[in-house]
Amino acid sequence: MSDLLSSAKHAAMSGMQAQADRLRHTSENIANADTPGYRRKIVSFEQVVEGGRSTGLVEAGDVRLDRTDLPKVFDPSHPMSDETGYYDGSNVDLIIEIADAREAQRSYEANLKMFGQAREMTRNLYDLLKR
Repeated sequence: MSDLLSSAKHAAMSGMQAQADRLRHTSENIANADTPGYRRKIVSFEQVVEGGRSTGLVEAGDVRLDRTDLPKVFDPSHPMSDETGYYDGSNVDLIIEIADAREAQRSYEANLKMFGQAREMTRNLYDLLKR
């Protein structure tokens, strides 16, 4: 029984770490929304596999760059504009980033609650065994 609770805590911790990584990249995207030529970073999640078997853990996978076209921004006074007055903007959409941040926050909180419940169950089990 204790191994089951321990693996539940490990799964929750891996979920919290993965969501923290996702939130970090989302924050970087928001911070660079006005940076010319910046491409949005996308994080995917992968199952952790050991010995060909799924461990029930998750981790943030490789960070990919969003390959959608960068918008052309017209500003002849901008130092990066070409002879036509355009420069490459950023492909970060703040509404998508805020939605991703909220989803990551809620997923993190759900994993935190699962961790707390597993910890409470472990403590109750040890209290029962002491009797």
